[in-house]
Amino acid sequence: MYAEISAVLTHNHPVGIKGAHAIASAIFIVRYGHSRNEIKGFIQARYRYNLERTLEEIRPGHMNVESRQKSVPEEITAFLLSENFEDAVRNAVSLGGDSDTIAAITGSIADVFYGGVPAYISDETFARLEEDLVEAIGAWNA
Repeated sequence: MYAEISAVLTHNHPVGIKGAHAIASAIFIVRYGHSRNEIKGFIQARYRYNLERTLEEIRPGHMNVESRQKSVPEEITAFLLSENFEDAVRNAVSLGGDSDTIAAITGSIADVFYGGVPAYISDETFARLEEDLVEAIGAWNA
């Protein structure tokens, strides 16, 4: 339900809402300790996304993909083929296109699966943020 509420604001289309549901489902499944294969199987069966392609197969046609129908499976695949949090985000960025959005979505799944953002990444990130942003994030996390 909340995935749909958030998606309607920016992607008020059935395909965008489906994508939001798929990402929320992946994160939910991860929270309950399911394996990559279980995540992949559920997402493929429930949402009919092709999660069989490799990153090498995805990259040539990925640049500036606007359709959530095409980008969501690729964001999930970037996670599925990762070895750790950083690798997941690097996989996502390597696809090209709207890489900040792709990395944020892939990273959201990886964050839960790998037990959080590694300290060396979060420490460096927070060191670069302005104080008001650090305070806002602290308030959000509280």
